Amino acid sequence: MQFYKDGFRGGDPDIKAAAPNRRERTAHAPLPDKVDVLIAGTGPAGLCLAAQLAQFPEIETMIVEPSPCNIEKGKADGINTRTMEMFQAFGFADTVKRESYWVNQTAFWMPDPDNPASIKRIGRVQDVADDSSEMPHILINQARLHQLFLDVMHNAPARLAPDYNWAVKDVRVDPTTDEHPVTVTLEDTGVNWGETKTVRANYVVGCDGARSNVRKAIGGALHGDAAHQAWGVMDILANTDFPDIRQKCLITSAQEGNVLILPREGGYLFRMYVELDKLSPDERVAERAFTQEDMIAAANRIMAPYVIDVKEVVWWSIYEIGHRMTDRFDDVPEGKDRDPRVFTAGDACHTHSPKAGQGMNVSMQDTFNLGWKLAHVLTGRAEARLLRSYSAERWAEAKRLVDTDQEWARIMSAPPSEQDGDEPLFMRQFKENLEFTGGLAVHYARSALIGPPTHQDLATGQRIGRRFHSAPVVRLADAREMQLGHAARADGRWRLYAFVGQDAGAFSRLAKWLEQDPTSPVVKHTRADEDIDAVIDFRAVFQQTFDQLAYEDMPALLKPCTGRLGLQDHEKVFCVDHKGQGDIFDMRGIDRARGCMIVVRPDQYVSHVLPLDACQDLADFFDGILI
Repeated sequence: MQFYKDGFRGGDPDIKAAAPNRRERTAHAPLPDKVDVLIAGTGPAGLCLAAQLAQFPEIETMIVEPSPCNIEKGKADGINTRTMEMFQAFGFADTVKRESYWVNQTAFWMPDPDNPASIKRIGRVQDVADDSSEMPHILINQARLHQLFLDVMHNAPARLAPDYNWAVKDVRVDPTTDEHPVTVTLEDTGVNWGETKTVRANYVVGCDGARSNVRKAIGGALHGDAAHQAWGVMDILANTDFPDIRQKCLITSAQEGNVLILPREGGYLFRMYVELDKLSPDERVAERAFTQEDMIAAANRIMAPYVIDVKEVVWWSIYEIGHRMTDRFDDVPEGKDRDPRVFTAGDACHTHSPKAGQGMNVSMQDTFNLGWKLAHVLTGRAEARLLRSYSAERWAEAKRLVDTDQEWARIMSAPPSEQDGDEPLFMRQFKENLEFTGGLAVHYARSALIGPPTHQDLATGQRIGRRFHSAPVVRLADAREMQLGHAARADGRWRLYAFVGQDAGAFSRLAKWLEQDPTSPVVKHTRADEDIDAVIDFRAVFQQTFDQLAYEDMPALLKPCTGRLGLQDHEKVFCVDHKGQGDIFDMRGIDRARGCMIVVRPDQYVSHVLPLDACQDLADFFDGILI
């Protein structure tokens, strides 16, 4: 984390200097007449987007929420490794790691063959595969994550805060104008309940849940089916003789159904998903009037001979599994050739079961994808055509999510006798799904943002279209051991990593070209009044160890003078770890002889892999995106 760039400021370094004339909006303050972006909903998707846009005070952002305040308990709790990597870019991954429960092992329980009325542990699986990510899979209260995003917004230059007690009632797009063409009707859900106010926006993002008014306003609908199966979920404080209560457990009984146990933060709280009754095709779960006592009784039947003695039910809910998604994530009708103005994200465009732990994660990844694109367009970095890529990329990933989760939900409710070779079917499927449940299976297709695999052999462990896979390095200037991926922040900048091969001259020529040549994307796309790394953050990784390199010999582009005071940045040069944590060249399949360039998007996905001398290819790639 860097600070003091524009002069010394005491206090909490996470609190950035407020932009001129920017103050946090207070409760009941008059609403603006016009904004650049209006976000509907303060769930994970909406807050993730707001936290990104708050870093750009020149973008007028507004986020509205029908509730009077942030939630306190309940809802989702699972955060996969990919989302933790994203949290690192926002600056609060360490806080989450300290406060949360880490899922290290998953235990599987099935009927005891010698006594089918009782359950028996049949095995355990390591929950995060070795070197799949440097981050853990964790469980934490969704409300706490909301607060961490709210803190980022509050501490950002824009001093952004939600406008609570306002719901989106309607959205209308005027295609005849380019200036604030979206008219949003907001309805007061607080003291002045029912009163309305209109706000005009350049863009609207509906993160307002499965009953999304934003989605309905643009003609979207959720299509899919239900599994006609009632489930209960409860967060409880309880005593039990069940030995694995502080491990994630998948439990299936002979006749009574299934239970999923998720230990929670703090050492005492845990969550139970409890399978209840099948529903008829025309029956809704609300008609059965299940209670928390029904859930507790069902859990005790399923977990026999073990007993759950509940001391306090913190939160509970009954739901039925549904797998649905919309046919598009923006307001552009099929067959129309125009740029989108309204988007949906999260549950507003895809719903599924909670048992694979993907809902909150995929929702945030939706808006992490959209946020930098909106910022590029609204700050004049890219044409509005860039926004078409959001629906194209995220719809395909949502389809993968719904299809995979539908199969997983079926397997979770299958008879325990179903086998796959020597293993129960659900245990084998769990192992095969680890990459997916970790959020690491996302693979964006070839596009203007994703280059061809022509030179993929130069970095076989950094797959084009997939997330940048971090690895240990040592920072040359101060010998600090760290993860290379942790050098990047959620600040809307591209990253260009140069992995230096045996020909040091090729790297030197690249650095000089990037800094000085008029055709260089660094020169071409950086404005005269900006720091040289304002758009493309160039960094280098050497094969030598710390003691074999001289910092004073590094090119000027790796030691730029930036900020109001023109202070030199010393944190852009890295070398391989020399204490046995792993060699990044070996770990990520980097060609030692030739080296390579790796282009990483602002949302941490690999856009391109190129040789160090492929200057024209690099220039052409950025010319296809940036103005």
